[in-house]
Amino acid sequence: MNARFLGIAELTEAPSVAVVVDVMRAFTVAAWAFGQGAEKIVLAESLDEALALKARCPDWVALKDGPLAPGFDTVNSPGLLRSVDLAGRTVVQKTTAGTVGALAVKEASLVLCAGFVVAEATARLLRTHECDSVTFVVTGEDGRADEDLACAQYIAHRATGAGTNAGEFLRRANESRAATELREGVRQGVHPDDVSLCLELDRFPFAMVATLEDSLMVLRPCAVPSLTDKASI
Repeated sequence: MNARFLGIAELTEAPSVAVVVDVMRAFTVAAWAFGQGAEKIVLAESLDEALALKARCPDWVALKDGPLAPGFDTVNSPGLLRSVDLAGRTVVQKTTAGTVGALAVKEASLVLCAGFVVAEATARLLRTHECDSVTFVVTGEDGRADEDLACAQYIAHRATGAGTNAGEFLRRANESRAATELREGVRQGVHPDDVSLCLELDRFPFAMVATLEDSLMVLRPCAVPSLTDKASI
């Protein structure tokens, strides 16, 4: 598998297969939303669009980066979201980097959104599709966020079937600028458990696939057969 690791600004054309990585915290939050029962997540292009979608569908749950703001129901924190019952709900998510990265590759034939919490399922889905070339979008810090790059590199290794030890990749993420800022309270809308939750490897058994539905980029969980299940077919 030929893997490329690009920042959002480096995307000059739509790749065939894209894995958009935002560990801290967009796609950790997305995975937790599905873990809490959410049916789908609409990735909004702007705060105004998120609020407009919420106004049109008041039962949808709108969340954003930073502190809670009027019109939004919660914030982009896995520690805060894990106590919210989202059974059957639609979530509208707007973040600084993760949702931007996903929307930047919306024309790709396959778009996966990922963090460490869904790393193995994401890698298995890539192997199931037998992808020859995959573009990993490193969303944070203009493509330099080491937590996102480490996660992307780990998934790429796992997608080739390599017996990769996750420890070094998780260590890099834990020592990243984003992790430090979350621990030190530099960022707002943070729960003390956010960093540890973002580094919980393979917490969820599903991958997350984003597709265009009626002009909206919609993220849904995707069950991925285990390798033993595939071998038995």
